[in-house]
Amino acid sequence: MAEVKVPELAESITEGTIAQWLKKPGDYVEKGESICELETDKVNVEIMAEESGVLQQILANEGDTVAVGQAIAVIGEGQAAAPAAQEEQKQQEKQKQAAAAQETKVETEEKREQPAAAASQPTQRPVASPAARKIAREKGIDLTQVPTVDPLGRVRKQDVESFAQQQSRPQATPAAQVSQPAPSTVKQDDGKPVVREKMSRRRQTIAKRLLEVTQSTAMLTTFNEIDMSAVIELRKRKKDKFFEEHDVRLGFMSFFVKAAVAALKKYPYVNAEIQGDEIILKKYYDIGVAVSTDEGLVVPVVRDCDRKNFAEIERDIAELAAKARSNKLSLSDLQGGTFTITNGGVFGSLFSTPLLNGPQVGILGMHAIKLRPVAVDEERIENRPMMYVALSYDHRIIDGKEAVGFLKTIKDLIENPEDLLLES
Repeated sequence: MAEVKVPELAESITEGTIAQWLKKPGDYVEKGESICELETDKVNVEIMAEESGVLQQILANEGDTVAVGQAIAVIGEGQAAAPAAQEEQKQQEKQKQAAAAQETKVETEEKREQPAAAASQPTQRPVASPAARKIAREKGIDLTQVPTVDPLGRVRKQDVESFAQQQSRPQATPAAQVSQPAPSTVKQDDGKPVVREKMSRRRQTIAKRLLEVTQSTAMLTTFNEIDMSAVIELRKRKKDKFFEEHDVRLGFMSFFVKAAVAALKKYPYVNAEIQGDEIILKKYYDIGVAVSTDEGLVVPVVRDCDRKNFAEIERDIAELAAKARSNKLSLSDLQGGTFTITNGGVFGSLFSTPLLNGPQVGILGMHAIKLRPVAVDEERIENRPMMYVALSYDHRIIDGKEAVGFLKTIKDLIENPEDLLLES
């Protein structure tokens, strides 16, 4: 008999919530196989079996809060079950391979016999592997409803299995329904209806940390505005060639990341943190880029931005954003940032005050680009694409002069992107 315990994940993580059991009592599990998914303050992680055997008992239901080191399941030795399970698995794999080969053959013949029909209706049949189609038929799943993280949009076997597992979760785990009741409409004392729902662990953590920031820092915000004409014109000229050469799109964020690195080098106290009565000045530039997901805001970190070109930064941002939205971020993707950039403009925000991402002492807020009349000189007024930017900073170690100078450096570099290329 062996207990499955919540492993140590990171210094700042002491507990988590059971998000999903991947195995049920009676299932045979191999050593190193994932048996459940744990939702922590930062990311979801899978807990693996440290021994092979039969999952005999589950000690914590979905939705339960568990501490690091707490036993959540029991695995029996299962010597007798292992060979049988392995043999059964081998047989199943052989059957799947044979079925996949047969289906591939059939699909090939169909394409040869009906090329015109296939060409005239390309969107009616989603691109999927034979194994994925077989599982979808067996489980009665519409492949057009299955999400996939494949960059080409191809539905894979694991995508169908994950979708099927999500669809069946409410029926398979009634205990989770008890521990995590759905939002319900109730009446207050005055008789008016309200809806009560439990905050997710991530939302609780976000609330806690934002409150800590406002209570433990002397946060101020300074503002400026940037004429985006030069960057927009540069992107228009270079975006096609950039995409052809690097297979990634040239966005605005890489310009702001590179400008932030140049400004941080000029104003090093914005790239610092406070530890006790000491200031830690960081001589590396790991920039956090805020990403909004269905479960809340996360800030994955682009490493060593001073050593990367525009294409490398754009590629890293795209990959981290995709991982964030598919819940695939690891703890290492989120730890150790020195400065953060958040872009409320993607949601239409024109003006806002970003909150610090502690223990960092600075955060840059980007906003929507809007055409506004601008005085070009004493006699001319032109409509220009303008963006308001904000720098929130910890006044305990950053003076107003530094903060204003930092934001002015960002403004100057974005308005003169050639200088930004020289800085890179």
